[in-house]
Amino acid sequence: MRIILLAVLLLVTPAHAAEISADRIKADVRTLSSDAFGGRGPGEDGEERTIAFLAQAFAAAGLAPGGDNGGWLQAVPLVRLDRAPGTVMLLTLGETTRPLVLGKDVTLALRNPGRTTVERLPLAFAGYGVVDPVTGHDAYKGVDMAGKIAVVLANDPDFEAGRDLGYEGRRMAYPGRVGAKFEAAARAGAAGVLVIHEDAAASYPFNQVGSGDALPAMVAAPLKPSGFRLSGWLSGAVAGDLLRHSGLDLAALKTRSRDPGFRAFALPASVSANGRLLAAPFTSYNVVGILPGASRADDYILYGAHWDANGRNGADGKGDAIRNGAIDNATGTAELIEVARVFAAGPRPARSIVFAAWTAEEKGLLGATYYAANPRYPLARTAAVINLDPHVVLPAAKNLELVGGGRTSLEADLKTVAAAMKLRVDDEPNPEAGWYFRSDHYPFARRGVPVLAFRAGRDLVVGGFAKGDAIVAAYNMSDYHQTSDEFDAGWSFAGTAQEAEAAYRVGAALANGASWPGWTNAPDFAATRAETAGQRR
Repeated sequence: MRIILLAVLLLVTPAHAAEISADRIKADVRTLSSDAFGGRGPGEDGEERTIAFLAQAFAAAGLAPGGDNGGWLQAVPLVRLDRAPGTVMLLTLGETTRPLVLGKDVTLALRNPGRTTVERLPLAFAGYGVVDPVTGHDAYKGVDMAGKIAVVLANDPDFEAGRDLGYEGRRMAYPGRVGAKFEAAARAGAAGVLVIHEDAAASYPFNQVGSGDALPAMVAAPLKPSGFRLSGWLSGAVAGDLLRHSGLDLAALKTRSRDPGFRAFALPASVSANGRLLAAPFTSYNVVGILPGASRADDYILYGAHWDANGRNGADGKGDAIRNGAIDNATGTAELIEVARVFAAGPRPARSIVFAAWTAEEKGLLGATYYAANPRYPLARTAAVINLDPHVVLPAAKNLELVGGGRTSLEADLKTVAAAMKLRVDDEPNPEAGWYFRSDHYPFARRGVPVLAFRAGRDLVVGGFAKGDAIVAAYNMSDYHQTSDEFDAGWSFAGTAQEAEAAYRVGAALANGASWPGWTNAPDFAATRAETAGQRR
């Protein structure tokens, strides 16, 4: 009984000499999101300043270097892809051809380096673009997609269905992610994919993807050319023109597309494009520090946050070209530093604690994915990954928001910690946005490591949900990934500190114990984890 009680006390009230400081977090956010850091774009001048700041902060906190060759950095080989000026795209409806304005009518990602020229590639409507053997959906089965562009709906077949058709109901399932649609179409032999944009289904307005149309893309090196030549989003207006010309109704198409027997069919339309993609290999860096454990030093807890934002590109109407990323994700990075400070200032935990600031999350979780494939410390002995990627800076709240709940035993730990902090743990309010697949914990989940992702809650102590929801909605509409995501000295970081404190407490309990968190409702991830069960004790 005494052992059980001690474990509970460790979970609820972990001893630490320092306290999480909202003021220190705020000061680091102010620094990291300043113009001096240039929007923290990987491979840009802001990266060197950013990784130097992080290495210095980790050292000052009391961590040891955890990167390559005894240093702070883990090299991540990437390729930067810039679409050259002068790229054009045309839509042909019957006998009429019209130019599409890039960033306004459509977004366009060219997929292969060098010149891409396509002439009147036929369009085929492919429903949700889902291929899933569990539910039986396969929009491409028996359809020759060679040389065709798939036009697909955003999200998955459960979205707007009002019931669970095998895709987790309202919560987005992985096949609904845009990247999964691209993968499925490429496997089917398609030359590209255009996704019909709707704000609710995408979870962000078209202006957000449109304003980023000219931003550089990045992929893991080496880049492998393929027959998949282009991808992008169609604005609602252009998609409406296409469907009207084709004699189709969007609502009716959604209903048809939910049927597992649905198959892609030709549209009386085509697209043409001509442009050049410049490919430049470069090396970016994860920043890794470690606090060695006192007695189980070969077991690890991993805290992560992505240091990158979207750098410099494309001045807004005020002449500002820096996407500072104050909230996304200077805030999570500042939390990471603060949690490291508090751990290092307190009693040395039994297990080792790894702190990693990832590169290139905004370009597709590239830094975290690289670490997961090339871990500095064995994933088989990594008990948990705790991700710090807050969506908005909020004042003190009565709750925390769990992202992608119902998957691991870590969620029960979070609820115990939250109760001790007099907070609730609520499910994320917009599960259809697919946040579980959009941040750096996900590459580790795919490798079987139990992960925890949560955020400060919106039920504010002063103003409740009404005020919290309004703050989040305003950020989503106007600031997310924009030049306006800038530091505001008037922000309260009390909710951010609650988030950091909860993250600290969950990790401290694990680090001072011997338990191994597990998957509770994710059979694929659990099976992957089970393959290395013999390496844990």
